[in-house]
Amino acid sequence: MTDFDWQPLLLTLRLATVTTLLLLILGIPIAGWLAHSRFRLKPVVEAVISLPLVLPPSVLGFYFLLAFSPTSFLGGLLQSWFNVRLLFTFEGLVAASLFYSLPFMVHPIQAGLENLPVSLKEASYTLGKSRRQTLFRVLLPNIKPSLLTGIVLSFAHTIGEFGLVLMIGGNLPGQTRVASVAIYDEVELLHYETANAYSLLLLAVSFGILLAVYAINKRWVTF
Repeated sequence: MTDFDWQPLLLTLRLATVTTLLLLILGIPIAGWLAHSRFRLKPVVEAVISLPLVLPPSVLGFYFLLAFSPTSFLGGLLQSWFNVRLLFTFEGLVAASLFYSLPFMVHPIQAGLENLPVSLKEASYTLGKSRRQTLFRVLLPNIKPSLLTGIVLSFAHTIGEFGLVLMIGGNLPGQTRVASVAIYDEVELLHYETANAYSLLLLAVSFGILLAVYAINKRWVTF
């Protein structure tokens, strides 16, 4: 086996952690709005959020590649006004991963909120709680399994990204070379032992995360 490089795995875990934390911040208000909104164009918003579930990652990667390019309006604006470049950077991987893993955070939380009895929310309003207080102090504590599911699915899904991160980040060691890209590289070089080592570690991490979430959810349901 060639010299094993831990950097792709550490970068993958860093990407998954940052993406999951940001998705939790963004996903809760989005899920809350979708669960209770009667906006006429709500199906359009839900369809946009769900696009990563049906579109090939290469399609999303291609359009993100165009959008983040310095010659595009968005890419040029970010670079000229904020000196931010998203192509072939860790920040670009995070930006793309946020959209790619968004439905895995929003959908479980939305489903959990929709399954709560309406009386719970009405009782909170009757006691003088605001919408924000009701969401964070009353509703969310009652959907812990949904929150945990969203967190775990978002984390695991980000770990497994390949086509999208390859197109947006390329293959820069220490910057954008995540574990999935490293496995692809090692297979192309016929370094199967190294590819197997990366794959086994990702398999162990993913299985451990899923095992933990099922065990915790079962305990919460029992109590």
